[in-house]
Amino acid sequence: MKTLLQFFTWWNSATWGTRFFTWRKGEFVGNDEFGNAYYRERGGRRRWVIYNGLAEASMIPPGWHGWMHHRTDTPPSEVDYTPRVWEAPHRSNRTGTHEAYRPKGSILTGESRPKVSGDYQAWTPEG
Repeated sequence: MKTLLQFFTWWNSATWGTRFFTWRKGEFVGNDEFGNAYYRERGGRRRWVIYNGLAEASMIPPGWHGWMHHRTDTPPSEVDYTPRVWEAPHRSNRTGTHEAYRPKGSILTGESRPKVSGDYQAWTPEG
C-alpha cells in the first residue's frame, strides 16, 4: 500500500522521481529525531529531505533547518549539535486542526469580537 501511495501522491514521504534522483545522485547525510533522512547531491549544492511519513516542512528541527538553507555547511550529524537554551521543543504545525490558534472574535471560537477602544479615527481624503 505504501508503494502505491508513493506512486500517486507527493505528500507521502517521497515521490518516485525523488527516490530515483536520491539513488543516482544523493549522498546520505543523516537522520533527525523524527526519522527524516537528509541528503546532499554528490559534487553539487542541492540538499533535500525525505520525510518519515507525511511531507510536513514544520517537522524539520532547527539544526537541520539551518543546514538545509545553507546557513551552515556542517550538518548536525557531523557535529555535536545541542539546541540553545531559548529554543522551545518542536511542535508541529497545528493549522487546520482543532488545536489551531484562534484569536478572540474568530468565527470558530463562538466568542464575540472585543469592542474597539474608540481611539481610532478613519482617514478621510478631505483631511
